[in-house]
Amino acid sequence: MPSEKILNEKKAAVSALAEKIKNAGSCVLVDYCGLSVQEDTDLRRQLRAAGVDYSVIKNTLARFAMKEAGYGDTFDQILNGTTSIALSGDDVVAPARVLCKFAKTNDKLKVKAGFIDGEFADAAKIAELSEIPSKEDLLSKTLYCLLSPIQGLAIALQAIADKQAQPQTEAAE
Repeated sequence: MPSEKILNEKKAAVSALAEKIKNAGSCVLVDYCGLSVQEDTDLRRQLRAAGVDYSVIKNTLARFAMKEAGYGDTFDQILNGTTSIALSGDDVVAPARVLCKFAKTNDKLKVKAGFIDGEFADAAKIAELSEIPSKEDLLSKTLYCLLSPIQGLAIALQAIADKQAQPQTEAAE
């Protein structure tokens, strides 16, 4: 039987993880079995650069945390084997994008499932989500679409002004 101190530490870990899960906009659970230290370091670096909180968790602690966060038994079947969790609050697509991109080049990493805005998402849905462009890309495309007609108008007006300026120059000579 574990000591009271160890139980309290585990309860605190579960509460902290549950709080992170509640505050996360998205979560992706992956099986990292077989990754080398270098591969894991590269993955962690990419996730950190994308603003994603990534950690390895024990399945039992993850089950308790998911239940405490309000997901009930949804993830019980998925939390088997080696499991790590990627959480993001700001960019809900970031964990899926980074992990699926990494999984394409490294067959040892397997996406299990996750959630997006509180809704369960299987591995196929996570892969589909990873194809969505980043927020910055979408904003730049939107701005381009908004500025393109104005830019076209400016070019047309400049061409008209240049054309009207040419005959005056020739007449002056």
